[in-house]
Amino acid sequence: MMKCFFAFCFISLQILCGLNLFAQQAERAFSKTLLLMGSKFEITAVSADEGLAWRAIESAIGEIQQIEKSISSWDPHSQTSKVNRFAGISAVKVDSALFYLIYRSKKISQLTGGAFDISFASIDKLWQFDGSMQKLPDSMQVAASVAKINWQHIQLQADSLSVFLVEKGMRIGFGAIGKGYAAMRAKALMQSMGITSGLVNAGGDLIAWGHRPQGTPWSIGIADPENPAQIFAQLDIHDQAVVTSGTYEKFVEFGGKRYAHIIDPRTGWPVQELKSLTIICPDAELADALATAVFVLGPEEGMRLINQLKGISCLMVTSQNDILQSQGLQLKTRNPKPETRNPKPETQNPKPKTQNP
Repeated sequence: MMKCFFAFCFISLQILCGLNLFAQQAERAFSKTLLLMGSKFEITAVSADEGLAWRAIESAIGEIQQIEKSISSWDPHSQTSKVNRFAGISAVKVDSALFYLIYRSKKISQLTGGAFDISFASIDKLWQFDGSMQKLPDSMQVAASVAKINWQHIQLQADSLSVFLVEKGMRIGFGAIGKGYAAMRAKALMQSMGITSGLVNAGGDLIAWGHRPQGTPWSIGIADPENPAQIFAQLDIHDQAVVTSGTYEKFVEFGGKRYAHIIDPRTGWPVQELKSLTIICPDAELADALATAVFVLGPEEGMRLINQLKGISCLMVTSQNDILQSQGLQLKTRNPKPETRNPKPETQNPKPKTQNP
């Protein structure tokens, strides 16, 4: 009788294991690609429940559309546009989500010494990267173009959730943080609906959690700045964001010199020292902002900053085609000895910082 009991338990255990294995095998990835916030978004939910997956994807899309209505500086009816219209006049009450996005943006500005600045939207549009630019602006024009950029002139009043831009003509915009913010909000909503694995790719600002249907990690390729259709590095990630910026995307050339679309808000001049930068960290919003800030700071100062931030890594390709990796980055390289690049060791920093913005 005892043997029969143990045999029954053994068979039951096998059945349960088989059912669990079947459930895991039944998981599928459901994806939708569409245009949101002026960029191509891809939203993926991994689930054995197809109905739940599609409901989560549609809910994420709705969330992103609501965010766009709030933070867009192109929509005259958005809260951001109202803040800009009342610059130098009066404070504007906004909802708590926008208020704390601006608050976090200011913290990142402080952390990066103004290399990231949402008041960059105040810049005079001297630089055009659509083929219409015929000559370089002179130094006086460039200096004047950034006169109203100053993150410290964004005043916040927490008790009333109000925002005041001190100087008339100031503007704020979220082009360097908005997609990462939207990706994080979409992820949080999908998780709250029971999606334990998924991916949101917000025009290159990517956040992934859980695993692929086969139980393997999400594998992310990093584009070669010399040939963006190819990848030169690959990362396996779990609950991480990956954001890549590059000068190969938009640029103009004068006198044989390339001027890229990433502009230093402190000087008004396009950055010159990097070709490509990838930030890896658990937060897509922070990764989005740091991708801009570190690009502006350059390889030496930027790497020093990254190596002080707990849980954040980066990969750089310099204008001289050197590859730089931050401390602790586990990089899977498809082509370990590219002919045009010289791998460099990680930058050392003996005093790591443990506090994130």
